[in-house]
This record gives sequence, structure tokens and C-alpha cells, in this order.
Amino acid sequence: METLSIRTHAREEMMDITRMLNSMIHANGWTDGALLLYCPHTTGAVTINEGADPDVVRDITVNLNKLVPRNGDYHHAEGNSDAHIKSSMFGCEQLVIVEDGTLQLGTWQKIYFCEFDGPRSRKLWIKWLGA
Repeated sequence: METLSIRTHAREEMMDITRMLNSMIHANGWTDGALLLYCPHTTGAVTINEGADPDVVRDITVNLNKLVPRNGDYHHAEGNSDAHIKSSMFGCEQLVIVEDGTLQLGTWQKIYFCEFDGPRSRKLWIKWLGA
């Protein structure tokens, strides 16, 4: 298992980690298989979405906050219930095919680490599943 260390800079952030993952693939000489990406944090997530237009990330963040506002009818004492809910909505894992040493993503797709309770130092666990 590999660990990708991530430093987030805002309470809520969708950080493009595609290049970091590509670097890891090349550094390890991985060619054909899949990467299992797993976020071990209850207020973080990992997702795949459009990376060509930054307005997509903005739209996701703004409208997610309308669906799950920071201040709501929450009982959790830490004041980050919205972050836990958002993490559950996005999910803690992604499985991505790698072929010929390249992540197999759609034309516009990027892989994002989603921070919902930052800024923090985070970890993303990566497991190579060779073909």
C-alpha cells in the first residue's frame, strides 16, 4: 500500500490529485491493473468529475452547501456534521483502471480529493491491483 499525503487549504476544497497519482504510477513502474483509492477520513472523500472547467468544481461546492448547509439541525457536538454527511454522499473510495501506465479517465475527467472540514493534513491510501 502507498500513502499520498495531502495538505488542504480551505474548509471545503476539491483538490485535483490526478497528476500526483500519475507520478506515483510512473515512479512505481505500474503498467496494467487498477488503483484502489481509499480515504480514511470521515470528513473527506474521493471522487471523479470534470477537470477542464473550474466552474464545475465551484458549482458542486456551492450547491452541495445548499443541500447540506454548515449550520443545520445537527446534534454532533464537533460542529462538522455537514462534513460527515458530504463525505458519505461522495464516498471514501474509487477504483480506477490503469492501462499502459496511464489512468483510464474520460476526456474531461480528473480525480479529486474532497475536503469538507479543513484545512488539514490528510492521507489517501492507494493500493495497486496488478493485472
